[in-house]
Amino acid sequence: MNEAGFDVLPMEMDLSSRESILNLIAEAKKAGRITMLVNAAGVSPSQAPVETILKVDLYGTAVLLEEVGKVIVPGGVGVTISSQSGHRMEQLSPKADEQLVCTPTEELLSLEILQPGNIRDTLHAYQMAKRCNEKRVMAESVKWGEKGARLNSISPGIIVTPLAIDEFKGPCGDFYKNMFAKCPAGRPGTADEVANVAELLMSDKGAFITGADFLIDGGATALYFYGSLKPQE
Repeated sequence: MNEAGFDVLPMEMDLSSRESILNLIAEAKKAGRITMLVNAAGVSPSQAPVETILKVDLYGTAVLLEEVGKVIVPGGVGVTISSQSGHRMEQLSPKADEQLVCTPTEELLSLEILQPGNIRDTLHAYQMAKRCNEKRVMAESVKWGEKGARLNSISPGIIVTPLAIDEFKGPCGDFYKNMFAKCPAGRPGTADEVANVAELLMSDKGAFITGADFLIDGGATALYFYGSLKPQE
């Protein structure tokens, strides 16, 4: 975030470990009640192998939402950052979707659909993780609602950040550049534009919004399904 021009105090967090997540929550509670959560942690397809992506982006996010949900105060609100990738992958069966939603967190990585033989590459692993994020947000929002708290997710497209630069330099770089050049918006997004949506969701103006996912990708997903990025059959 500092490299992207924001003034922040970095805090290292290991999302692949429940113990690390619990320690971070304990540190946060020392400063007072936990009223808000913004989770943007994760690794991209060009940054890590399949195993790490599933353990951090999928399992780690599920643990974080679960544990923060136990301590969030009434009136609290959370936003987790997913990705447009979760919207572009092929549809899963109702059974597979239910497994991603309802499987106990510590058993998630044992699901058959997440085993090496069923994950094609790092992009596929990332897509599965982001689909799981969106589904777990829906399920956790029900539990958060019992405490009078709200939870939503945001699925950004290509946003100009240091992570995006890694993707531009990665094996899918040309595809991503072509995507934002041709998408209806004609450009990548900015962190401020994602923050604007988060501000709505976390303010009283979004008080009736919970368990939802917001796709903000400049129309790239629409282009993928109904435009020039549509895969050739």
